[in-house]
Order: sequence, then structure tokens, then C-alpha cells
Amino acid sequence: MELIGEIAADRPLLVLALKEEAQFLGAGLPVLLTGMGKVNAATALATVLARGPHPSGIVNLGTAGALRPGLRGTHVIGSVLQHDLDSELLATLTGDITGAPLDLADRGGPVLATGDSFIADDAARDRLAARAALVDMEGYALAHVAQQAEVPVRLVKHVSDEAGDGADRTWQETVTACARELAAWVAANVPERA
Repeated sequence: MELIGEIAADRPLLVLALKEEAQFLGAGLPVLLTGMGKVNAATALATVLARGPHPSGIVNLGTAGALRPGLRGTHVIGSVLQHDLDSELLATLTGDITGAPLDLADRGGPVLATGDSFIADDAARDRLAARAALVDMEGYALAHVAQQAEVPVRLVKHVSDEAGDGADRTWQETVTACARELAAWVAANVPERA
């Protein structure tokens, strides 16, 4: 975890997993680098929110794999689910809903599936495509922490690869271009003051 800059109540906090994804962001807004995966993301964001002050909002930026052919570009996510938590089975065991999908303020955007597995095979991609359009490794955790803290949150993902066979190689080849696109999206859509 690395926090670059200072969090203030009148400024949004940019949250990304990796420095490679943040490499072209300007110095104007605070940036939290969480590390990869749901546990790192949730722990990092919960830690900085517990220290206070809360930012005016959280913008999670990052790369995502496309689960459907032809999906490209930058997307503001409408809802997010956990693909590696068996919520239905847990509900039958306990009677409680655990890890239900989260609706975000940007309704109408694509569904994002979050899990700790990097989807690099076609069979896993095809299973997930029935439930979501994009896949990442941090979005659900960050949205959950932000909603629990009552801080507005947006998830913004740029497609780096078509999840499936070879996605690991494609991500390495495209992350720099994706980082440029994410920085351009921030410059056009995220004011430095609320």
C-alpha cells in the first residue's frame, strides 16, 4: 500500500492497484496504490478511510479483461459482483445473503466481475461472460468498503485484454497504453475539488 499526496474532504481519492496503471496521472489528486487482489484493495482503502479525513469521493481506476468479444475502451461500471464467492451456497447454509452484487451510481454501465483469479483461460472467461462484461481483481472490494464508509464511489475500467488464453501476456503489452487512457479519462472527468 502506498498513499501519494494527502486526502482532503473536498477532493476525490484515486485508487489503483498498481503503479503501472497510475504512471501517467498528474500530481493534482491523491492516489492510493493498493496492490493486487481483493484483500489488498479492501485493507488499503479501509486503512486510509479509518485514519480520516474521508475524501469527497473515490474513483477506482484500473485495467480489466473483456469477457465478451469486441469490448474495448474505458467503461464506467454500473454494478459489480464477486465471481469467486459462492453466495448462493452460503445463503442456503446460513440464510443470509453474503457478498451480493453492488449497484453503483453509474447505472447503465457494464457489469464488472471481481475475483482473486486472473482469468487467463477460455473456459473461465466463457462462464463469467454469462454474468458480466468485464473482469478485474479489486473493484468489488473497493466498492464495498466505500459504500460501508458512505463515501461515493465510481469504478472506471479500461479494457486491457480479452480475458482468456494469453491474457497474461496481453496485459503486460498493453498496460502502458491503458494507463495513458485512464489518465486522460481522469483529466476529462474528475475535478480536483468537489
